[in-house]
Amino acid sequence: MTEKEKFFNKELKVINIGIEMFADDLEKQNVDVIHVNWRPPAGGDLDILKFLEK
Repeated sequence: MTEKEKFFNKELKVINIGIEMFADDLEKQNVDVIHVNWRPPAGGDLDILKFLEK
């Protein structure tokens, strides 16, 4: 068995960061998943982020 085959024959365990529906879909497929509720600082708005850094 090749290294690639060994890798893909292992049980999948996932840490999902951000979009919860990805974790939901994995759970529906009985994948062991942990969801981290994360969003970019200032909603990703660079102007607000620069203001907050002051």
